[in-house]
Amino acid sequence: MIILGIETSCDETAVCVVEASGGLESPTFSVHGNGLFSQVALHAQYGGVYPTLAKREHAKNLPHLLQKALSEAGLWSSSTNTAISEEAWEKAQKILSKEEGLFEVFKDTLSHISRPNIDMIAVTAGPGLEPALWVGISFAQALGVIWDIPVLPTNHMEGHITSILLHHKENTIEFPALALLISGGHTELVEMKGWGQYRKIGQTRDDAVGEAFDKVARMLKLPYPGGPEVSKRAEKARTENLPRVFSLPRPMIHSDDFDFSFSGLKTSVLYTLRDFGDLTDDLTSDMCREFENAVTEVLITKTKKALEEVGARTLIVAGGVIANTYIRQAFTTLTQATFSDITLRIPEKDTATDNALMIASAGYIESILHPEKVQKGISIRANGNLNL
Repeated sequence: MIILGIETSCDETAVCVVEASGGLESPTFSVHGNGLFSQVALHAQYGGVYPTLAKREHAKNLPHLLQKALSEAGLWSSSTNTAISEEAWEKAQKILSKEEGLFEVFKDTLSHISRPNIDMIAVTAGPGLEPALWVGISFAQALGVIWDIPVLPTNHMEGHITSILLHHKENTIEFPALALLISGGHTELVEMKGWGQYRKIGQTRDDAVGEAFDKVARMLKLPYPGGPEVSKRAEKARTENLPRVFSLPRPMIHSDDFDFSFSGLKTSVLYTLRDFGDLTDDLTSDMCREFENAVTEVLITKTKKALEEVGARTLIVAGGVIANTYIRQAFTTLTQATFSDITLRIPEKDTATDNALMIASAGYIESILHPEKVQKGISIRANGNLNL
């Protein structure tokens, strides 16, 4: 199956072409084309993602990324396409009517390409920023009308789970599995009895872990995006063995459930900085190390407890925060030292953050589980709070 994946849930615009096979037993993915544009530099002045700007940039970049992905896949065949009816163009124009200027570029792009050999379009329907989600959904539905192919709404968090399949030769997952999803907007533990069989057993009660990293970075006056900057400073403190000055709490680490809370940790940083005054460069690095240590200890402790409760055979840790080198190593150490009979699956760093490849892979799994959802012309709605 050839799948076109589209991701616009936040500040990454991404389009890919993936060939999927193997079914649920051994899902395998070959990447034929991949285009991604990160808006990080554009949002830096706001200290976070500005939804209206994200929406505009998605509309601006989707046609170019489509061309890039199709060209890399050898599916961009330049020619005047006279097979598209006026009725199809009118439908596409109506679908794209809320995205200013997109239809004109869309039509110019699609008028000069033959219909590519694509079986399905998978597009993120949620969770995420709804203004951003709508652009990707509208673009995907317009493509579906023009090319007469089905469009499948896809769950962004399931995409993070399936991202672990993209770079592994051995793609058999032994169930039951436990997935820890850690990103800018989510921190949750999910029991998996099989593909599509998800039960959330723990989640953050306030800030997501990635959100906490970014907020602490702002307190420390570090550049945006804050997470990587905090990690960089923390590594400096460890490498140079800087004196340990600060001590932070480990919220909910001993609670009787699998929930998380990072708001109190963030507040503790705020009060500590208020009372301490201006920090030197070394003290800033020490605070970053202590914060990263606190977060990691909570994640490890909760996950260890959940692994024992679920009786998991596989541990999946996915989401943008697992691009953090220190946290990656902590989970590697956990499984090697304490759960040697459990297989740890972590995505490569280039597919840990938001991308279209994970949406294509999740779409493939969903299409096998629910083939009835793979339909032409269906109505798709953005859902910023979509659950697994």
